[in-house]
Amino acid sequence: MTLPEFWFLLIGFMFASYFVLEGFDFGVGVLLPVLGKDDTDRRVMINTIGPVWDANETWLVLAAGAMFAAFPLWYATAFSAYYLPLLVILGALIVRGLAFEFRGKKDDAQWRRRWDRCIVFGSIVVPFLWGMFFANLVGGMPINDAGDYAGGVLDLFSPYTILGGLAVLSMFVTHGAIFIALKTTGGIRHDARELATRLGVVTIVLSAAFLSWTIASTGTALSATLAIAVVAALVGALVANARGSDGIAFFLTASSVVLLVATYFALLYPNVMPSTIDPANNLTIANASSSSYTLTLMSWVAVLVVPFVLAYQAWSYWVFRKRLSRDHIPLTPQHGAAAGGNRST
Repeated sequence: MTLPEFWFLLIGFMFASYFVLEGFDFGVGVLLPVLGKDDTDRRVMINTIGPVWDANETWLVLAAGAMFAAFPLWYATAFSAYYLPLLVILGALIVRGLAFEFRGKKDDAQWRRRWDRCIVFGSIVVPFLWGMFFANLVGGMPINDAGDYAGGVLDLFSPYTILGGLAVLSMFVTHGAIFIALKTTGGIRHDARELATRLGVVTIVLSAAFLSWTIASTGTALSATLAIAVVAALVGALVANARGSDGIAFFLTASSVVLLVATYFALLYPNVMPSTIDPANNLTIANASSSSYTLTLMSWVAVLVVPFVLAYQAWSYWVFRKRLSRDHIPLTPQHGAAAGGNRST
């Protein structure tokens, strides 16, 4: 394996980690008004992700930084093409983060409802646009012979890319519903299980449709196998959820997300951005990568940083592993984290 190939795989691992971890907390955010019958329920839901949601975003920072350093041409072309949607993603993440921090700063129901809408907005917009981003990548984009994006913003939106966005969004929401069932007790756990079953059926249909379209257009034997595994993992998650096996169901939805990202990268290889204008304009792992010296230096940094991030997050999830219920929420409204900030109560 060459160094560019190693970094291609490592970036895939970083995006998979981001999608798995941030995916369920996006799902929790989307379901806030659905499963949260009152403010106490919503505080329970927010506290399931309170200690970890901001750390989950670490993987996005790592993935973007790795793209910038290891494949500068890929980073420049992809982020230039997707500039406005990425700006929306950034804005939605900022607003969502502010909502977690500020919803409990004032003892006022209307105040909290406004911030809850911001959480829902950010939790819907971000995964949808990321789904479109990867659908555009694997489907090909108009790249000229100078390696520049030759299309416009509207070229990013097509029935295929919108379907890709919906598939990712629905997968994250299902992942989030199963996470809520895994992390809570009582009525909210029961409701989350029932909702996960209904959502899972929709996710299977959307994912199968998107992946079938993708494989029929640009698929390989490996990507087809991975695509089948994505759908199989989702079906297995629904079966486990129906049986009340929350841990297995969550593992399988997480696996489906990892397999989806693996499918994306298998479809791209050996390219990082295929051109719809001329295959000669494709950005490949070889022609878009940094120098061997840069990649070698980065590899040593990754050996030090990535295990530390993994260890820290594993420790965080272990510390906050217990289930939550309405009994853990103080009856008297509190300001700050206890009212739904970024610390568990």
